[in-house]
Amino acid sequence: MKSSNNQIISNHQITGILLFIICTVFSAKAQQPSVFLTLERTIALAADSSLEALRSQNIYLSSYWEYMAFKAGRLPSLTLDLTPAQYYKQLSKRYDSNENIDIYRQQASYEANGGLSISQNFDLLGGSFFLNSDLRYIRNFGENTYNEFVSIPVTIGYRQNLLGYNSFSWEKKIAPLKYEKSKKQLVYDLENTASLAAAYFFNLAMAQAEYDLAKENMSNTDTLYRIGEERFKIASINQTDLLTLKLDRINAANSLKNAEINYKRATFALTSFLNMDKNTVVQIKLPSYPKTMEISVDKALAEARRNNPELIGYKQNILEREREVDRTKKESMFNASIYASMGFNQVGNTLANAYKDPTRQDILSLTLSIPLVDWGVRRGRFNMAKNSLNVMQITARQGELKVEEDVIMTVGDFNMQKDMIKSAEEALEIADKAYSQTRQRFMIGKADINSLTLSRQRQQSARRNYVSALENYWNSYYKIRKLTLFDFEYNTPIISAIIE
Repeated sequence: MKSSNNQIISNHQITGILLFIICTVFSAKAQQPSVFLTLERTIALAADSSLEALRSQNIYLSSYWEYMAFKAGRLPSLTLDLTPAQYYKQLSKRYDSNENIDIYRQQASYEANGGLSISQNFDLLGGSFFLNSDLRYIRNFGENTYNEFVSIPVTIGYRQNLLGYNSFSWEKKIAPLKYEKSKKQLVYDLENTASLAAAYFFNLAMAQAEYDLAKENMSNTDTLYRIGEERFKIASINQTDLLTLKLDRINAANSLKNAEINYKRATFALTSFLNMDKNTVVQIKLPSYPKTMEISVDKALAEARRNNPELIGYKQNILEREREVDRTKKESMFNASIYASMGFNQVGNTLANAYKDPTRQDILSLTLSIPLVDWGVRRGRFNMAKNSLNVMQITARQGELKVEEDVIMTVGDFNMQKDMIKSAEEALEIADKAYSQTRQRFMIGKADINSLTLSRQRQQSARRNYVSALENYWNSYYKIRKLTLFDFEYNTPIISAIIE
C-alpha cells in the first residue's frame, strides 16, 4: 500500500513537471514578438528607427548648426573681456640719474582691467565696425605707492583690407547653398533608406514565397508518392515512376530545409535594418501597384536638376573653386589695409577722475604690403587655383550627364515594369490553373509524372517571376524618388519632417 502511494505521488510529480514544461513552451511562444509588415509600413519604420536614418539626421543637424553659426556671424556680437586680478612682484631695472647708473629695485603691482566691445561685419566691403569701452586699474606697492585708473569711455572704428580678399562676400554666397544641399542630402539619404528598406522587404518576400512553395511542394510530393505507391500496387505505374516520385519527395524535403534557412536569414536582415528585436516573427503582405501612374521623363529631369543634392554639390564646389581663384589672384598683387578709430581716454587716481573731461584719441592707419620677389610662388598658386576650377567645371558637367542618364534609364524601366507585372499576374493565374488540372489528371491516371513535374516547375517559376516583377517596379519607383526628391504619386516635392 505504501509502495502504491509512492507510485501515485511519483506520477503526480511527473504530470506536474510535464505541465510546467508545456506551459513554459507556450508562454515563450506567446512572448515572442511578432509584426505584420506592408511595404509602406516597412519604409515608415526605416525612416523612424533604422540606424541609417538616425545617422542621416545627425549629419543634417551638424550642417544646420553650422548654418546657424553663419547667420549669427552676420549679426552684431557683444563681448565682455575681464582680467579681475593680476599681481606682479619682480626686480625691475631703473636708471639713477644722480649716480648715472642702472639699479634694480623690488617692485610689486596689482592690475585689473575689463572691456566691453561690439562688432559688426560689413559683408559688402569685407570690413568690420567696432565699438569699445575699456577700464584699467593699477596699484603699485613699494616706496612710491599709488593708484591709477585708465579709462577709454568709448572708441568707434572700422578696419578692412582695401584691395584684398573679401571672405565675408564669398561666405554669403556659399553658406546658403551649402545649407540647401544639406537639406536635400537629408531627404536623399532618407529616400535611400527607403530604397534599402524596400530591398530588404522584397528579399524577405521572395524568401517567404520560396518557403511557402517549398512547404506546398513538400505536401504535394508526399501526397503524390503515397498515391504512386497505391498505383504501383495495381501496376498503374512502373517502378521507375515510383522511384521518381520518391526522389521528388526527398528533394522537396531538402529544398524545404534550405528555404527555411534563407527565410530566417532574410527575416533577421530586415529586423536588424529596422532596429527591431532579432527574434521578431515577421509576416509580410505584398503590395499592389498604381495601375494608372505614369512618370514623364521631362518632369523627372526637371525635378532632378532642381533637387538632386549631387548637382547642388557641384554648384557649391564650383563656387568654392572660384573663391580660391579670387583669393590667390588678389594675394599675388599688393595689399592695402586701413584702420581708423575715434574715441576718448583719461587717467586719474580715482574712478571718477578717470571719466572726468576725457581727451580725444584718434587713430588712422594705412598699411601696404607689396610683394617684390617671390620667384613665382603667388603666380603658381593662382594658376593652380584656375586649373582646379576648370577640372571641377568639367567634373560637374560629367556628373550632371550621369545623373540625367540615370534618371532617363530608371524612368524608362519603371514605365515598362507595369506591363511586366500585368504579364506576370496573367502567367501566374494560368500556371496555377494548369498545375491544378495536371495534378487532378495525374491522380486519375490520365497524366504521367513528367507532365506533372513540368507543370509544377512552371507554377513555381511563375510565382517567383511575379514577386520579382513587383520588386523591380517598386525598386525603380523609389530610385526615381531618390534621384528627383519628388513624389510623383501626389505630385509634390519630398520634404523631411525634421527640416519642417
